[in-house]
Amino acid sequence: MSQTEFFPEPTTILRMPSWLGSQVHEDRELPLAAGDYKVTPGERWTVTSLKDGSTVYSGIGPVEVLRNGKTV
Repeated sequence: MSQTEFFPEPTTILRMPSWLGSQVHEDRELPLAAGDYKVTPGERWTVTSLKDGSTVYSGIGPVEVLRNGKTV
């Protein structure tokens, strides 16, 4: 049994609004740690990877990057 089975990596989730209404959201798992993303609010909210500068999300907000279901 490996150490990762005893101590699983925290899951990073991108929580986005849904077109179904303000009380509904969509979650998408992200590959990097929560601290590896930058959320920029504005007319179009963006989430950028700090590792390579790529845009992970660009759209309506608000959005959150969560670790194990908790806001970072």
